[in-house]
Amino acid sequence: MTRILVTGFGPFDGQTVNASSLAVEQLAARWTGPEELVVRELPVSFRGARQQLRVAIAETEPDLVVCVGEAGSTSAVGVERVAVNVIDARIPDVDGSAPVDVPVIAGAPAAFFSTLPVKACAAAVRDAGVPVEVSNTAGLYVCNATFYALQHLLAARPGVRSGFVHVPRTPAQVDPGAPAMEVDDAATALHALLRAALSTTTDLRESAGTLA
Repeated sequence: MTRILVTGFGPFDGQTVNASSLAVEQLAARWTGPEELVVRELPVSFRGARQQLRVAIAETEPDLVVCVGEAGSTSAVGVERVAVNVIDARIPDVDGSAPVDVPVIAGAPAAFFSTLPVKACAAAVRDAGVPVEVSNTAGLYVCNATFYALQHLLAARPGVRSGFVHVPRTPAQVDPGAPAMEVDDAATALHALLRAALSTTTDLRESAGTLA
């Protein structure tokens, strides 16, 4: 059976919830298979997220891995294209760690691309009626560090597709009128994205012969 691992993050930066975990929880409640869906919550910790993700992958041996993070100041889902080997923390993580200008993994490549069909995934989310964009930066905080660690870990396993997605904060997390997205819409986006990742053999960008 095909197995999918999807992770969200726990609360951080004074928040009591994290939009990514809320969306992942709702995704799990909706999922009807036939693929097996396994969900985990990671801490917003440079060290802890990487360690727990590694354990989850070893335990589940997934065919597809999608890590989901929370993004502020946006009302669109972001399908991330690339992870870079840099940490530059604007705030401490939940462990109080705030590295500046250090590599995620010393001596490793400068960047890794997502192995999800990012354009096809974005198109599927858009077709589901949810605002979406292909993003070329996952930031330099725990989301990017986790994305980079994921791609580094799975680089030797080309048969496993993997990548990272950002969902906006919920309306309850932001000031009235600020960019946000309902959890239901974020879960709809993740569902559409997973279906596209499972069914797409050649990404739209590849079939067009361009990385645009």
